[in-house]
Order: sequence, then structure tokens, then C-alpha cells
Amino acid sequence: MADLPNPVDFAVPVFILLVLGEMVLARFRDPSRYNAKDTLTSLSLGLGSSIAGVLSAGAIAAMALWFWDHRLLDIPYAWWAWPLCFVLDDLAYYAFHRAAHRVRWFWASHVIHHSSQHYNLSTALRQTWTGFFSLAFLFRLPLFLIGFPPAMVLFCAGLNLIYQFWIHTEAIRRMPRWFEAVMNTPSHHRVHHATNPRYLDRNYAGVFIIWDRVFGSFTPELDEDKPRYGIVKNLGSFNLLWAAFHEWIGIARDVWRAPGLENKLGYMFSPPGWSHDGSRESSETIRARWAAREAARRAPGDAETALPPSEMTLT
Repeated sequence: MADLPNPVDFAVPVFILLVLGEMVLARFRDPSRYNAKDTLTSLSLGLGSSIAGVLSAGAIAAMALWFWDHRLLDIPYAWWAWPLCFVLDDLAYYAFHRAAHRVRWFWASHVIHHSSQHYNLSTALRQTWTGFFSLAFLFRLPLFLIGFPPAMVLFCAGLNLIYQFWIHTEAIRRMPRWFEAVMNTPSHHRVHHATNPRYLDRNYAGVFIIWDRVFGSFTPELDEDKPRYGIVKNLGSFNLLWAAFHEWIGIARDVWRAPGLENKLGYMFSPPGWSHDGSRESSETIRARWAAREAARRAPGDAETALPPSEMTLT
């Protein structure tokens, strides 16, 4: 396997400088964008994620090589292969990201990234410690089987991660219309991090927002419905270990208490918020309730009894 550098290693110092720059800018524009404890938690989670990545790198590389040894095609390190790999890797990321919101097992790892109630560049560094345990790497294995060299795929994955850093900000409102139409942007990704019913589980893109447009998961950011960040049930704590493992603990508790094997598996692999007795709300039920209220609000004679979007919150 070719020895290519990890582009993220070179980007990390730039990430830190940009976080510091945004913090200074926020002091003059909107100090509420940063909270010292929240930022420290994000940075600590990022450091732990880097350590976990180093520890699991060997196992992931071994699996990548095994799939590549059984590849269908021999794709060379040619000029045309790099952009093709980058685009297909981004499609694989979209598939992973959508699954990470629709399957609780994957969500238990990914929820860490969404657990901040602030949206700034430090949030981009708020990454999981349990990505290997949750088997998130499975979504890229088909690329090796197709025939893309593992080093090429991992390099493109690093570029994908670097791109996603800058979209975690409120300092940029909108990019040019043509850019917003094709690429993931701060506006699109604010929607993804929002808990407003309108925005729940939308805009899964990594680099190209066209995947969301094609697969029906795109929702634009509306000025009249300002995003509210966090998760449906916020942590209420800056405890590092709780932030890293709370959803895994929740899964273990639910599986232990659930009656029957089918329900136990449901708590592991059904969407977040699923419950065997219907006592909880998933994103579908929250969105459906919101949509019903919106329909009632727009219906003649019902406008006074329905809640406007700005007043709708999650419980």
C-alpha cells in the first residue's frame, strides 16, 4: 500500500488557529456563540477521538487491505481516479451519516458530535471515541472492494473531513447561490445540527449537498426559523465521560429492561427515540406533530390556536 500522509495532521494547527480567531471575533459580534466549558469539552473530545483513531488505525488498515486484495478492478493512482474516488467517498460518507441518524447503534457514536448546544468551529472538533466499536468504517469498505487503493481512499476521507471543518460556523450566513446549490455550506449544516422539528435529520452531506437533493433529505435554512442546537434531550452536563458514552449507557439500560429479543434488538438498531411501547418520540413523530400543527396554523380559522415555528420546541 502506498504511503500517503494524513492530510488532517497538517490541518489541525490551522483548525486551532481558526477556532481562536472565531473566538476573538465572537467577543465583538456575539459572545454567546462560545462557552468556555463547552469549548473545552469539544476540544477534549477531539483529542480523545484522535487517540482512539491511532489505536484503531492498524485494524482498519488490515480490513481495507483484505477487501482490496479481493478487488473487482485494478484502479491506478491516475489523475482521473482521484476525483472519482473523492466523489464516491463522499457518497459513502452520506450513506454513513444518514445511517448514523437512523440507526441507534451508529447514533450512539455519532451523537457526541451533536451534543453541543453551541455552533462554532470548536464543535467541528467534537468527535467520537467509539467510531471503531460502532463499525462506522464499514461504509467505506465497498470502495476498497471496487478497487480504489486504500491509501487513496483514506487520503480522500481526510480531505472530506477537512472540508467539513469550516461549515461549523454562524459567522458565515450564505455563500453564492451556485455554491449553495452544489456544495455543503454553513447554512446547510446549521440545519443538520438544529433540533427544530423542521430541521431534524436533514442535510446529511459531507462535501456535496447534491446527495441530499437527490435522495430527498434536503431542507433549506429559513431566516424565520432560527436553528436551535443540541440534541432532543440535552446532556445538561460538561462531564467528558458522560458526553462520550451516555448513549451507549442508554442502549445498555434499554436492552437490559426490554421484554423479548425483538424489542432488545429494536433498542439497538431502530431509529433513535424508538421504544417498544411507543412512549418515546423519534424524529419522525416529532416532525409529524410539527407538520400537523403547521397544517392547522395555515388552515382558515385555526391560525390563532396553532403555534408558530419559532415557539415549537422539543421535549
